[in-house]
Amino acid sequence: MILFIKLLLAHLLGDFIWQPNSWVADKEAKKHKSIYLYLHILLHGILAAILVGEIQFIPYAVLIAVTHGIIDLIKLNFQKKKTKRTWFVLDQIAHVLILIGVVLLYKGEPIQFQWFNNQFWVLITGVLLITKPTSIFIKTIISIWTPESQNSHNDNSLATAGNYIGILERLFVFCFIVTGHFEAIGFLLAAKSIFRFGDLKEAKDRKLTEYVMIGTLMSFGISIITGLIVQTLLLQLL
Repeated sequence: MILFIKLLLAHLLGDFIWQPNSWVADKEAKKHKSIYLYLHILLHGILAAILVGEIQFIPYAVLIAVTHGIIDLIKLNFQKKKTKRTWFVLDQIAHVLILIGVVLLYKGEPIQFQWFNNQFWVLITGVLLITKPTSIFIKTIISIWTPESQNSHNDNSLATAGNYIGILERLFVFCFIVTGHFEAIGFLLAAKSIFRFGDLKEAKDRKLTEYVMIGTLMSFGISIITGLIVQTLLLQLL
């Protein structure tokens, strides 16, 4: 585990802390012709070798550097302005998977899939349930009460921000339930109430207030019920 932590630290230093924005801009503009791309690759190899601190790991550090460069080149050549976020996430996932593979290869340990047990499937199903499926369910149920002000696109709110906020709050509630920290749900609900109070007060729209409260209570309720069910199933599967 400590080997992976060291490699992850090297990745964080090389990809975020010690990579100036000027390097990123130059790489995006010139792609494989950018000198900073190769400096970036070299930096990752050196950081991995130094942090691990073992002579026999040097070939694996070279492997990390080369695969890092290949992944970055793929991202630079295929990402567009509208897909930069998607490619960023895929890029980081690929880098982490490479690090995991290098750790397993260096340690000579076979890849184990024992963690894909019944508890894993219960947990992942619960997590997925409270994301987009629940958003669609809540939106469909409360759509008959949607106030006219909610349909207006002239405000300064971010596009689809409410959907993502709802998903994040349900994930927080779900984690609190599964880990047994029920008291944290109250703090989360209070925090959301404080932030929404100003908007609702300014809107002076009772229908909007009721609409938001129904959506919030449904969101929290579904999260709590799902979390309790998952928690019960996980305990039974121990």
